[in-house]
Amino acid sequence: MRENLHRFFRAARGVGVHVSPAESIDAMRAVSQVGFSDRDILRDTLLLTLAKTQDEKLALGDCFDLFFSQPEPQREKPANDDNAPQDDNQDSQSSSSEASGDASGGEPNEALGPLAQMLLSQDRNALAAALANASSAASLSDIRYSTQRGIFSTRILDAMGLQRLRDDLDNLTATNPSLAERLRAALDGLREAVRDTVSQGLALYAREEAENLRNEILRSAPLARIEPRQVEQMRHLIRQIARRLRERYSKPRKRQRRGHLDVRRTLRRNAAWGGIPFLTAWKRKHRDRPKIVAICDVSGSVARVSDFFLLLIHSLHEVVDDVRSFAFSSHLIEVSDILESKTPDAAMAEIMSKVGFGSSDYGSSLEDFEHEFMSTLTPQTTVIVLGDARSNNLDPRADILKRISERSKRLVWLNPEGRLAWGFGDSEMPRYATFCSVVRQCATAQQLERAVSDIVATYQ
Repeated sequence: MRENLHRFFRAARGVGVHVSPAESIDAMRAVSQVGFSDRDILRDTLLLTLAKTQDEKLALGDCFDLFFSQPEPQREKPANDDNAPQDDNQDSQSSSSEASGDASGGEPNEALGPLAQMLLSQDRNALAAALANASSAASLSDIRYSTQRGIFSTRILDAMGLQRLRDDLDNLTATNPSLAERLRAALDGLREAVRDTVSQGLALYAREEAENLRNEILRSAPLARIEPRQVEQMRHLIRQIARRLRERYSKPRKRQRRGHLDVRRTLRRNAAWGGIPFLTAWKRKHRDRPKIVAICDVSGSVARVSDFFLLLIHSLHEVVDDVRSFAFSSHLIEVSDILESKTPDAAMAEIMSKVGFGSSDYGSSLEDFEHEFMSTLTPQTTVIVLGDARSNNLDPRADILKRISERSKRLVWLNPEGRLAWGFGDSEMPRYATFCSVVRQCATAQQLERAVSDIVATYQ
């Protein structure tokens, strides 16, 4: 049963439920108290100990129903165990053998193997138990890809005794063709049951691997060329990136960051003990508190990637205490309150309705920032500009960007276009890059995560 629980935890991770080692231990302790006899109580116990949100509870409930819809593999009992359950099992086997013997026209039971006897007697309980044991012996929980269906089907059938069944079929074909035909029909039904079992295992255990593979492909896919059917998947991936950023950087640093030993201060502290260093003093590095200003282009030329930019900016508000956010097309507005007070989807919809999808005018937007928000910049501020630097052949006002760079700690520009396109057409990227501390291409989710992570990490 312990192995079954471990397989269930793996299946739960596949449906998106985060199960840590500590949580799995807690769940196993809870299950040891309630037992396995009542499936409803077992289901509620696992949901209470593992699910953290309503979505996880729904996903885990469906996973439980699918996982426990098949019989559990049984351990083989010792040969010298003479208790009642074994007697019952022997009785069922004997009745199964009798049925097969009668069906074969009085042929001795020893002439057929166990699998042939079960198939001819149509003992569904015995077949289900044998199928569960064979699935466990074939390590069905290790299945990861749909291309492995045939391999695991073959393993399960071999574990059930397919080779002996083939020998039985050859013998019956010569001695009892009608019984051989019945056995072939029963074997076809068994193969179908095995295929269903493997499909169920694929749905349970391969979902995590398939999602990881899909996410890995999406992480490297250009944001501007995401197909409509992949937009929601990409948003989910960006939310995962935002969650990782929160988990990595938003937790308070309780332990002190120790550097080199401060010998002088240590000696002064321990003068009362004759210089014996009971108390130590360490040299500490001063770290600035994070202060970020994010300016995001939401014009028509970057409309396909602006949603993802805004999602990352939304995560910054949850990671860093002091963040001011702005969005622009032809003019610039502050969107900090919108991002802090609303969900990501609602915030993006409101921002795009106010300034999104317009014709970009970097010069006019930079003027708006200088006139109204230049005072937000300090020598501790990191300014992040997310945009393609295409200003429709209007005055780019690079002089304003120069003043922004001079007033801030550093200026980081994240551009979704490829570097080969910078400077061609109405792109002002080479002129703007002169005043930037860091210029990065952020055409994929992977590049975007790395850039934002590096920015936040400088304050840790």
